[in-house]
Amino acid sequence: MSLFLTCPVESVERATSFYTALGRALSAEMSDHNVSCFAIAPEQYVMLGSREMYASVGGAEELTGGPETPSKVTVSFDLASREAVDEIVERAKVAGGRIGDTDDYPFMYQRQFDDPDGYHYSPFWMKPDTDTNA
Repeated sequence: MSLFLTCPVESVERATSFYTALGRALSAEMSDHNVSCFAIAPEQYVMLGSREMYASVGGAEELTGGPETPSKVTVSFDLASREAVDEIVERAKVAGGRIGDTDDYPFMYQRQFDDPDGYHYSPFWMKPDTDTNA
């Protein structure tokens, strides 16, 4: 099963630049001037569409929100290391994202950022099991 997260954005060009700066690959065959599609994992995509396109497809103009509207969804995803989490958050910062909290739990390292349109992301690294009795 493929998964597509569709997000209305103020500027498709700005959103494309931001997600490219995060190191995500643009799927040209599923993108045009109204929408940019990025693979975020195998068979998982984020579609960044103009507010007009989003409203016309879903008939829900009142749901398109804006950067001043807090994201109603947090997109969490695991990365291979603590350094990978820090790297993507730093890329988000340089690309104009808003950086949030850092949580360093005994079992997980997690950071937060919002993209320029207010979508909230929470990359994390699950710490390997450690046997403190050994």
